[in-house]
Amino acid sequence: MFLWSISPLGEAKVGIPYGLAPYGDPEQKMNIYLVFGICFIANILVFPLMMFFLERINKYLMQWRFYRKIAIKLALRAKYGSKEKIKKYGYFGLIFFVGLPIPGTGVYVGTMATYILNLDRQKAFWANAVGIFFSSVIVWGGTILGKDLVQHLFS
Repeated sequence: MFLWSISPLGEAKVGIPYGLAPYGDPEQKMNIYLVFGICFIANILVFPLMMFFLERINKYLMQWRFYRKIAIKLALRAKYGSKEKIKKYGYFGLIFFVGLPIPGTGVYVGTMATYILNLDRQKAFWANAVGIFFSSVIVWGGTILGKDLVQHLFS
């Protein structure tokens, strides 16, 4: 669940349901609060790791055409997907953008927007963290309620 939560393929939106999944021995189920905490922290770690990548490694990799083509496409998506919200609502727009638990939003795109729009790093970190918290709470609560509903319907 930690790896899913730090991965660009799912973030905590996938890590939380994975951590709460009813597999294996019922006695070995993870504590629901521990699942939330691990996934939330893993997802927050993305911001500093991604900023390091963008500031240091990205510049080196841009010399390769294949990488540059993909990076520019992702950068434009991050810029135009979040620019209006951030321009209109400031850091609250970034919170909202990162906090939506849908594909294409999240801390990876929020970090790219921070880098591309040259936002204050500390404020952007906290906006991303708050957005991650809201997204994680929505997914966590939805997963728990969904599991309880399924258990109630099929028991």
